[in-house]
Amino acid sequence: MSAAPIVQTGAPILRSRAEDVPLSRIVTPEFQALIQTMVETMREAPGVGLAAPQIGIPWRLIVLEDRADLVTKLSSGEQKERERTPFSTRVVVNPTMKIRGDEKATFFEGCLSVNGFVGMVDRYREVEVTGLDEHGEAQSFHAVGWPARIFQHEIDHLDGTLYIDRMLTRSFATAEQSQALFAGKSIAEIRELLNV
Repeated sequence: MSAAPIVQTGAPILRSRAEDVPLSRIVTPEFQALIQTMVETMREAPGVGLAAPQIGIPWRLIVLEDRADLVTKLSSGEQKERERTPFSTRVVVNPTMKIRGDEKATFFEGCLSVNGFVGMVDRYREVEVTGLDEHGEAQSFHAVGWPARIFQHEIDHLDGTLYIDRMLTRSFATAEQSQALFAGKSIAEIRELLNV
């Protein structure tokens, strides 16, 4: 297997609703190979999630993974503020999501399809995601904090929405510039600096 090219913003597939995957397709060798390609592409990027439209496939399929080596790049304070803990690879076919509670959190997000940029996005802190696994079996996830953010970001992709549609526009910057200006600062401090 090899990683696939990642489609960049401006491509029509990123602005369309992806199609449901028939159960009979999930068990095919081609679909299983697609899952492996997506996981490899996500890891090589590196990223914490990938939706099929991001590699040009119009299906409702996402993969997610937050590895310890990515999480430990943050300080313990940043990990705590983001509620970010590692989790193993998850594959969700035809995901649906329910918001749990009204509480939101704001953090910077990037996207492999908006390469090199970040922006602050308000997301719900807690969600319930259901769908099928890589074998076509029903599954559900209760996610809080950063994992909930990743699920929301990836499911948005399946509906033709990018984080730039939801971001606080004053926070939009290159990843490099954002790191130089805001590294080590809390979200409250950053909001004050940006007046958002």
